[in-house]
Amino acid sequence: MFRNIEFKSQGAILRGRLYLLENKSKKSPVVIMAHGFTTTINGMTADKYAERFREEGFAVILYDHRNFGISDGEPRQEINFWIQSRGYIDCIDFVTTQPEIDTSKVAVWGASLSAREAFLVGSVDERVKAIINQIPAYGDDFPTEDKDSKLYSFAKETVLTDKILDLPHTITRQMPIVSSDQIGTPSALSEITAYRWFIEYGGRYGTNWKNIVSFSNTEIPSKFHIGQCSEHLKAPILMVVANNDEMEGSSNEVTNRIFKMIKKPKELIEVDGGHFGLLHYPSSIFDKSSQVQVDFLNKYFK
Repeated sequence: MFRNIEFKSQGAILRGRLYLLENKSKKSPVVIMAHGFTTTINGMTADKYAERFREEGFAVILYDHRNFGISDGEPRQEINFWIQSRGYIDCIDFVTTQPEIDTSKVAVWGASLSAREAFLVGSVDERVKAIINQIPAYGDDFPTEDKDSKLYSFAKETVLTDKILDLPHTITRQMPIVSSDQIGTPSALSEITAYRWFIEYGGRYGTNWKNIVSFSNTEIPSKFHIGQCSEHLKAPILMVVANNDEMEGSSNEVTNRIFKMIKKPKELIEVDGGHFGLLHYPSSIFDKSSQVQVDFLNKYFK
């Protein structure tokens, strides 16, 4: 169903899977996928979305972010939003060299934190022709107006620089991703739904998921917000949003405000089940979420 692949990003080797169609008589549209907050590509549901896209006639690259899972990078389990976003762009560089791929039909897909990363990439890379944001984590504050586009220019220059690792940044200490005891052992994610999903899916054999995380926070202008990239998107976008998303950083009100700011063709689909509902497989919510995503891809790529 797939072959193992690797490509370079900011000096590290990122690894993943290239899902290809059995019929190779013509080149295939491709969906580039990276997991959300700390999750990995084996058994944590992103792979089920990849399989569904392949079944419907799309090639897929699904890879682990730098410092996570089967990808290289140090320190292990450390997140940097800008470096992870750059991984998408470096993956596009890689996939456009693959003879089976129609390079005029490239989509980027992200869930939760990686939805925000795919959103950024979709605003700076002209090669992106479709964007899927699933349960996006755009933050809990509304974006301010970016009248002169200086804040967007900052974002574009930062993600495209080859010196992201050298930019001024702060590093946090390591802590659990989830915990059942928020008084004795506070964790990065405090919601009980997060604890239940990560322990159930991340705890499965072979996922390579570890319940620990730290953050490398690149210095940004005080008023920067990912929503300021809305007017600069290069492609149509689909947002699959959880009703009453319970997770900190995934405000429905902020998502709706950003959706209204987008000038490209756009669709917003609401699903039940909270932030993690469409990450349960098999389930009726997964079926609904995956179907609307397939319909969106067919609309622009078939």
